[in-house]
Amino acid sequence: MILLQSLSIYFAWFIMVYMLVVITFYSAVMLISVIQLRREYKLDRDKSYSDYTEDIYTKPVSIIVPAYNEEAGIVHSIRSLLSINYPVFEIVVVNDGSLDGTMERMIDHYDMKEIQKVIRKQVESKPIKKVYQSQVLPSLFLIDKDNGGKADALNAGLNFSHYPYVCSLDGDSVLERDAFLKVMKPIIDSNEEVIASGGSIRIANGCEIRNGEVLKIGLSNNPLVIMQVIEYLRAFLMGRIGLSRHNLLLIISGAFGVFSKHWVVQAGGYRTDTVGEDMELVVRIHRLLKETGTKKRIVYVPDPVCWTEVPESMKYLRRQRRRWHRGLFESLWIHRKLMLNPKYRQIGFISFPYFWIVEFFGPIVELSGYLYILFSLFAGGIYLEFAILIFLLSCLYGSLFSAFAILLEEWSLRKYPKISDLLKLFFYSLTETLWYRPLTVFWRCQGIWQMIRGESGWGEMKRKGVSQ
Repeated sequence: MILLQSLSIYFAWFIMVYMLVVITFYSAVMLISVIQLRREYKLDRDKSYSDYTEDIYTKPVSIIVPAYNEEAGIVHSIRSLLSINYPVFEIVVVNDGSLDGTMERMIDHYDMKEIQKVIRKQVESKPIKKVYQSQVLPSLFLIDKDNGGKADALNAGLNFSHYPYVCSLDGDSVLERDAFLKVMKPIIDSNEEVIASGGSIRIANGCEIRNGEVLKIGLSNNPLVIMQVIEYLRAFLMGRIGLSRHNLLLIISGAFGVFSKHWVVQAGGYRTDTVGEDMELVVRIHRLLKETGTKKRIVYVPDPVCWTEVPESMKYLRRQRRRWHRGLFESLWIHRKLMLNPKYRQIGFISFPYFWIVEFFGPIVELSGYLYILFSLFAGGIYLEFAILIFLLSCLYGSLFSAFAILLEEWSLRKYPKISDLLKLFFYSLTETLWYRPLTVFWRCQGIWQMIRGESGWGEMKRKGVSQ
């Protein structure tokens, strides 16, 4: 009995020390994010982007849109892309063996005709069956290929693309008009020292979107969607700004990111044997840069926004979070050589330990903490005192950081115009530790269990489309 009590106390201390370390790290990242946002938003933002609307200042971009069963939103997404405020770009839609009417809708709506074109194979991909070009919009192309997954579709688009910079964009995404000017600005300003740039992903559920344009920003009444809005704000405004400031960023969202085509090809393109191809590519490029002694940077820009649909039911949200956690492990395990390796400098000593300790093992420790709290309610005594401390730390770790992310959003970007929406977000953020975070922790642990059992694949994700 005494041994059990001692082990329980040591276990409680372990959980508390772990959470204190995580809170300290997040506090440091939060401080860096605040300083960086303050520095950026002292600028006259309209003036700072006006020069980039002319051809001589910009760099052409190939926008690659992998599409698998995107019939519900593909036309509106492409319409959104065609209206972006950027001088020179092409759009390459890659139909990855869709089983619905994705391809037919594209061909009919944009008057596309088959063309004969020799494609230089720079990275591996499944065979391309046909290539189409719009008769009314010459910069719009459609590739029809055998199904090989999102990564394979991106590789096919990469082989076909004509321009030195490529952007990966999900088929259900809607971009703000100036998004490309803003995401390309650090690449242009750095004289190509920056080789990859990612923008913010925001949630379109609840917004009024028509013909591929966001007419009115709104907030869904679905509690799951609201919590995902909060989660995205915290991840992008606090996490990625802080890591990007010191070139520690290991992920650019596959929903919206621009890369130097040269470096993507040098790295070998997207891997098709992982569900986290976006993170794995960024880690591989970092590794290539360090191994070749090349000083380049990968950055995150908070202002350019891409709106995308998120799951509205627990069924699909659970699938998504399990996949994400498996993808995280695959990226870290494939490149485990980087961990604490002096050759890879800050990536090996800061980024990799953070993603292993906090992001991957975090759900296991947190789930253990929740189980300890439940155990303490029955055991009482000293266990209950430790349980209260763990719960308070959990609130600080989850809810208060989320609440601060909402305040940071209002202070900097101000994307949500209605005070009622901000108040709703703030109220829900304070409840995160009570229900939403335990759910996502459990789902991520399920992802680890799936990985142990050897399960793979993305699983079906049902979308209703965000544009009308």
